[in-house]
Amino acid sequence: MKNKFFMLMLVLVIGVLAACGTKEDKANNASSNADKGTEEKQVLKVGTSSDYAPFEYVDVAKGEEIIGFDIDLIKLVGEKLGVEMQVQDIDFNSLVPALQAGKVDVVISGMSPNEEREKVVDFSNKYNQTEQVIVVKKDSGIKKEADLAGKKIGVQTASIQENLGNKIAKDVDATVEGRTRIPEIIQDMMSKRLDAGIVESGVAKGYLKTNDELEAFPVKEQPEDFKAIAVQKGSDLKDKINKALKELEDEGKIKELEEKWLKVQ
Repeated sequence: MKNKFFMLMLVLVIGVLAACGTKEDKANNASSNADKGTEEKQVLKVGTSSDYAPFEYVDVAKGEEIIGFDIDLIKLVGEKLGVEMQVQDIDFNSLVPALQAGKVDVVISGMSPNEEREKVVDFSNKYNQTEQVIVVKKDSGIKKEADLAGKKIGVQTASIQENLGNKIAKDVDATVEGRTRIPEIIQDMMSKRLDAGIVESGVAKGYLKTNDELEAFPVKEQPEDFKAIAVQKGSDLKDKINKALKELEDEGKIKELEEKWLKVQ
């Protein structure tokens, strides 16, 4: 009886251990598969400021999705990198701090590299060149920079246009006022809280096309201004993005996006 009892207990113990082993193997396999799934579906968080048509904006008549040249471009870059690009809307002057804090992995928002930004983040090669213009109301009497004397010039805070506006204001004795988003500049011009606004030509074209009360003229001394994609300082994403941009340029994809978004019909 003792031997039979001992053999019965041994069988039960072996059965329990085998079951535990099977569960552990399943758990390990599930974990392994989850890891593989994560690798296959890696997500990069992209910061942008959706007030910069035609580069990034929301067409409220069609929905809430952020669209534009930059959005299409970063998605193509994502395809080259084999990752999903998850776009987040952030005020322009908060984009670089968000990148520094690791809240986003990439910033694409019509952003131009400058000395201050390059101290804290890295930039890709340029993907678009542009010029700056001064937008005014047609009845403003402002036809050249000298006419801005004593006037209020609107610029987007923390932008290249802010630096340019400060230089022009010093030369002609004008005042510069910052706004968080480009539409605020246009709205305040229409309501005469601002006399002029400095924006890039591609953005200005959109407003001139839809508002026949506005006109624009080029800034006299054009700063070197090109757009680039920002990543965290020292990130290996910089080289990967540069490679993707080069491939997209060689394939004519960037030219196609320029035709789609930037060409005025």
